[in-house]
Amino acid sequence: MGETRIGVCNLCEAICGLEITVEGRTVTGIRGNPADPLSRGYVCPKGVSLADVYADPDRLRRPVRRVGAGAEATWVEMDWDEAYDLVAERLAAVIRDHGRNAVAGYLGNPTAHSIGAATHGSELLRVIGTRNRFSASSVDQIPHQLVAWQLYGHQLLIPIPDIDRTDYFCVFGANPMASNGSLMTVPDFPQRARDLAARGGRMVVFDPRRTETARIADEHHFVRPGTDAVVLLAMVRTILADGLARPAAYVDGRERLRTLVEPFTPERAETASGVPAATVRRVAREIATARSAAVYGRVGVSTQEFGSLCQWAIGVLNILTGNLDRPGGVLFPEPAIDVVGRQVLAPGHFDAWRSRVRGAPEFAGELPVAVLREEITTPGDGQVRALLTHAGNPVLSTPDGRGLADALDSLDFFVAVDIYVNETTRHADVILPPTTALERDHYDLVFHGLAVRNTARWTPAVLPRDPDQRHDWEIFRDVTRRLIAQLDRDPATRLPRAKRWRALARVLPSPATMVTAMLLRERRTSMRALRRRPEGVDLGPLRPTLPGRLQTPAERIDLTPELLVADLARLETALARTPVADDELLLIGRRHKQDCNSWLHNTERLTRGRPRHHLLMHPDDLAARGIGDGECVEITSAVGAVRVEVTATDDVLPGVVSLPHGYGHQLEGVRLGRASQVPGVSINDLTDPALLDLSGNAALCGVPVRVAAVPVEAATQPLVSPVG
Repeated sequence: MGETRIGVCNLCEAICGLEITVEGRTVTGIRGNPADPLSRGYVCPKGVSLADVYADPDRLRRPVRRVGAGAEATWVEMDWDEAYDLVAERLAAVIRDHGRNAVAGYLGNPTAHSIGAATHGSELLRVIGTRNRFSASSVDQIPHQLVAWQLYGHQLLIPIPDIDRTDYFCVFGANPMASNGSLMTVPDFPQRARDLAARGGRMVVFDPRRTETARIADEHHFVRPGTDAVVLLAMVRTILADGLARPAAYVDGRERLRTLVEPFTPERAETASGVPAATVRRVAREIATARSAAVYGRVGVSTQEFGSLCQWAIGVLNILTGNLDRPGGVLFPEPAIDVVGRQVLAPGHFDAWRSRVRGAPEFAGELPVAVLREEITTPGDGQVRALLTHAGNPVLSTPDGRGLADALDSLDFFVAVDIYVNETTRHADVILPPTTALERDHYDLVFHGLAVRNTARWTPAVLPRDPDQRHDWEIFRDVTRRLIAQLDRDPATRLPRAKRWRALARVLPSPATMVTAMLLRERRTSMRALRRRPEGVDLGPLRPTLPGRLQTPAERIDLTPELLVADLARLETALARTPVADDELLLIGRRHKQDCNSWLHNTERLTRGRPRHHLLMHPDDLAARGIGDGECVEITSAVGAVRVEVTATDDVLPGVVSLPHGYGHQLEGVRLGRASQVPGVSINDLTDPALLDLSGNAALCGVPVRVAAVPVEAATQPLVSPVG
């Protein structure tokens, strides 16, 4: 008979509570924990797959170093001390010979889902002292953070839809039925959507694809990719023109805003987006007159050329209609550890420095990952010669991934903290594998602060680690200590004494010690209380907190920040040009509940069933090109070409095609059991690193492509290649 232990799924932002049955060190069952106050017993297929990751024969458990290159490369296990010394020596050598900016760091999405990486990872980058810092955020969410900083004073002060009480939920470019929320931690969205309908509420979705969320909505409106900003600004204009605005007393700039949005009429929005002007007006009025309403936009609107303008307009809609800081509208969570209020994370800044080659501005200390390749391949002072990655796969998940893969082979040194050899880490010199989610403690520093209900939860490790395994925080601690010792050997690289001791003080305590201290400061709950209640402590529904929670000057909101207003001119220029040629289509991504960005594709539980890697294409577009359903096609963009099977569907707008984000494995010459058998190509081999939003976020949505049938004799030969 197995023993049941309380666990948590930290694979996505939903942070669902789990009941895990174990026999010895074998997981025999995973199900949702009905006692969890946030997830309430819900679990998706990814949560069940935690057992597969834990037992995966492809997973690394000891440090390895690469011997040889390309298809001839082999991986040799190392002792931990030997690996730490090698990494510290090689990083210090690059810093000594080429300067601190010659080392770059890239943090993948799972960094935010690990308490150890969150508490200890950034300190290693501080010791390195580089300005070449990158993360998955700039192919995902930076527009949200920039707009939050501009409107509310902090990059993570992001208002969250009060989905459990709203009467009207308007969704742009988001698919919470698949994601369970993103920058909106909302486990069991399907039940919450049913509850919305049961109380007479409505959900309206704008998206170029009939997504899983659009299928259950009261209304779905197709919108041409990349034009959401015009639709949203036209809604703002409608509310102001109709006298429906009722912002709070601490909101400034309404009259200036009225002038700025005057050119964005609903008729102009219809021309640009295909959404009827009457629909734009009606939905805007419904948002303004509902008892409560929440407007929410996510990946589809953030990852386009005007993502920041989209998020600004969404924020303005919520503010103007009086739905900011209102039950049933959008509110700010009050987590037990308030990283925003305590400014554990800095509020944000923009353009404090720029990338060396292109001159792309940083945001919050991070450069756009779209510039990483050129920073590696362009000679000169400050050229990136070494790379540190944590839990990231930018070759599969960032623009022009194939070009980045080629660039990685030119590095002097590359170290990855990761549990897998993947499309990126296969180029590393050393891989340091941390424990998995079931083997380490967890507290969510980020996602409790983005949740639809205030809760707190400390989750002890479900299973013991092997004696020769290390947690990610221990890896960062020991590399940081040894790097400091290496840098101290040369007066030119030696850290100032105060900085050295501050760094050591930050990496020596365990995450449990740090969380205990932070909870003690906040006094909303305690580590003792959380250990008594591993299912989590309920701290209540979201509630009004403004203007006191604002971090802007004088606790006021300016509707018209100059940084965002200035980008309207760029939007006008884009509207004046022809969006695509006659034979071009617009490419968008998509995500699935069974996927976690660029990984989990070697998990049999999640990859069985109907293929999900196909290109989705409207039947009319297939017919116009003489392509049959299920045939192999070649998709070509300005930067690359891929081949994949196509599926006919009217779920996409005519003129639009869709490939999943970061799907499949492309590990030529690397045999990892099941990993080498999963089909798929990466949409990011087609995305152009030159196309960026104001914030530096990559424009992955609305990429012009051409689609053509592949001759039968060539269809069996997979293609992933650069153009030119």
